[in-house]
Amino acid sequence: MPGLEDLYREIILDHYRNPRNRGELPAPPAHAETGFNPLCGDEITLYIQVEGDRLADIKLTGQGCSISQSSASMMSTAVKGKSLAEARAIIRTFKAMMSIHEHRLDGDGADEGEGLAPAGAPGEMGTGPAEPEVSLGDLEALQGVVKFPVRIKCATLSWNTLTQALDQLAAAQN
Repeated sequence: MPGLEDLYREIILDHYRNPRNRGELPAPPAHAETGFNPLCGDEITLYIQVEGDRLADIKLTGQGCSISQSSASMMSTAVKGKSLAEARAIIRTFKAMMSIHEHRLDGDGADEGEGLAPAGAPGEMGTGPAEPEVSLGDLEALQGVVKFPVRIKCATLSWNTLTQALDQLAAAQN
């Protein structure tokens, strides 16, 4: 479907050229977390402001390829204002979409799940009851990345960084 691929390419380029939620939040009260991909040099710093059980604000800085930076921009718009449970559900859904290629490569049907935390990790795959299906909207534009396994880490960098930030905040509350 060349038309759909062109649309997806335009969405990615739009988020790269015009990143959403760019900037910093004062820390504290915001929590800052930095992620780095040593394979290609992509870097992201997320600033998240949690109020109650809601991700009230998110800002990001960093540099890297169009995939990592557009994914971060799209992620920030997808989770901003959501409850922490909704944000984690979006993270899991996106990371599952990014792992489709690994599942197809594994001939015996075993779940390699690259980029996913092991079952039982806080807020990750394998815990809790089944969740309703999450619509990814524009994030589906990044689905083509699974054709290039080396680029999956670019697309998931900001998502992994957000997961780390949320996990640290949850641990600090306990």
